[in-house]
Amino acid sequence: MSTEPRINDRIRVPEVRLVGPSGEQVGIVPLAKALELAQEYDLDLVEVAATARPPVCKLMDYGKFKYESAMKAREARKNQAHTVIKEMKLRPKIDPHDYDTKKGHVVRFLKQGDKVKITIMFRGREQSRPELGFRLLQRLADDVQDLGFVESSPKQDGRNMIMVLGPHKKKTEAMAEARALADARKAERQGRTGGPDAAADIEDEDVVTDIEDVVTDVEDVVTEAEDAPAEAPAVEADAPVEQPAASQGA
Repeated sequence: MSTEPRINDRIRVPEVRLVGPSGEQVGIVPLAKALELAQEYDLDLVEVAATARPPVCKLMDYGKFKYESAMKAREARKNQAHTVIKEMKLRPKIDPHDYDTKKGHVVRFLKQGDKVKITIMFRGREQSRPELGFRLLQRLADDVQDLGFVESSPKQDGRNMIMVLGPHKKKTEAMAEARALADARKAERQGRTGGPDAAADIEDEDVVTDIEDVVTDVEDVVTEAEDAPAEAPAVEADAPVEQPAASQGA
């Protein structure tokens, strides 16, 4: 079912309550008179309140109205904050270099205003040493305390131990800061290259934002790949070596 209002010849009522281009009340007029006024002003007759008796119609540039409405909706979506929970998996006996890499991902997530679920995975005999996972979670929480706080304390969940970190900064604040930083970088690049005409390739902010989102998704995929256990490469069996046939005597 279409949600767009009826316009011009699609309006099928004998009379309408007409509103002028500037919002002034014209009054109840026959539909033919309203359409005549629309042609006179070079505007569209748009039904804005179909359930009223008689229906309320307004003289406007419908194409311009649709464009402005789409821009407002686009801006609202841009400023809309979605609560996202990222996940980071660690092992109790993680290597220091790997720990720094994982912590870097957690820092990035918290800076973006996202929550982070930290999962410690126990295997084999490690399950009898839950204190190792607890100490590791405490260490991570202390290392990122400037950016986030412990929203859900460490708790055992089967073979895993889970903790949730929440960001100090709200998602909307993080988005506003990221947008301000992108604008500052854009202005700096324009200043170096000689003005806005030379920076046309970076003019579209939505394209830059989409690229940053793709980069973030790729980093998340890489993170998941790092968490996945490595598989040993298959070893092919050596092919049998054929023995040369014995030469027959003459």
